[in-house]
Amino acid sequence: AGPGSYTVGTMSERFDCHYCRDPLQGKKYVQKEGRHCCVKCFEKFCANTCTECKKPIGADSKELHFKNRYWHDNCFRCFKCYTSLVNEPFMLRENNKVWCSNCTAAADAPRCKGCFKPIIAGDQNVEYKKMVWHKDCFTCSQCKQVIGAGSFFPKGDDFYCVSCHEHKFAKTCAKCKNPITSGGLTYQEQPWHSECFICSNCKKPLGGKRFTAVEDEFYCVECYKECVAKKCAGCKNPITGFGRGTSVVNYEDESWHDYCFKCTKCARGLANKRFVCHNGKIYCAECPKRL
Repeated sequence: AGPGSYTVGTMSERFDCHYCRDPLQGKKYVQKEGRHCCVKCFEKFCANTCTECKKPIGADSKELHFKNRYWHDNCFRCFKCYTSLVNEPFMLRENNKVWCSNCTAAADAPRCKGCFKPIIAGDQNVEYKKMVWHKDCFTCSQCKQVIGAGSFFPKGDDFYCVSCHEHKFAKTCAKCKNPITSGGLTYQEQPWHSECFICSNCKKPLGGKRFTAVEDEFYCVECYKECVAKKCAGCKNPITGFGRGTSVVNYEDESWHDYCFKCTKCARGLANKRFVCHNGKIYCAECPKRL
């Protein structure tokens, strides 16, 4: 049943109202299902009820219908924005409420985790682990600047831009005190940039190479031999601690490899033994007696 199920006109013949029996000749009447009735009885017994306002839709009103539901044309409006939906696309939703296409799209759209407003088709957005933000709502938890489509670091429920993450969470280089964002190395439980852990003399990187630490300075093997290591009073070569032997003998501002500290006359090793210094030379306890 719908608006086409009855006709409205002015009676020119002699008919009485089917319900109240009043004469209809010369009066406005409604014919429905073969019966003639006055306008008043039509609204009381025959008219459809408006889904929105719950009042009868009289013979003088424009009626709209959809899936056995009826509305006054003035009641056929979007439930959310109240826009008239006569000749406009609509959706019938819960509780028999009609919605325009824009409000339907907004209601069904995902909600931005930042502003909680809908993200509709065409909006630029950021998605992460089933969460979604408008692009301009995806901001750094620390500096509040827009991250948008840029790089970020998640920490629990927070998100950080690269700069804030570096200053808040990254290790700090023991030399330059700046954050170490990638790579790096550790010496004596302290972090270093690879480019900061270098020879104090030649500036070459020491990562993965042999080196010597002297009073908070680091030297590669070559620079330590050339610039830092003491020279053996016996063989005149640097005393590095590398290679053969590691012990050093010191006596009156001079140093020897332990294997170079020997009697000038008999060549007996004197490390950890009694010795005699005579005319600037080292002798075992016996040899000076033989001179």
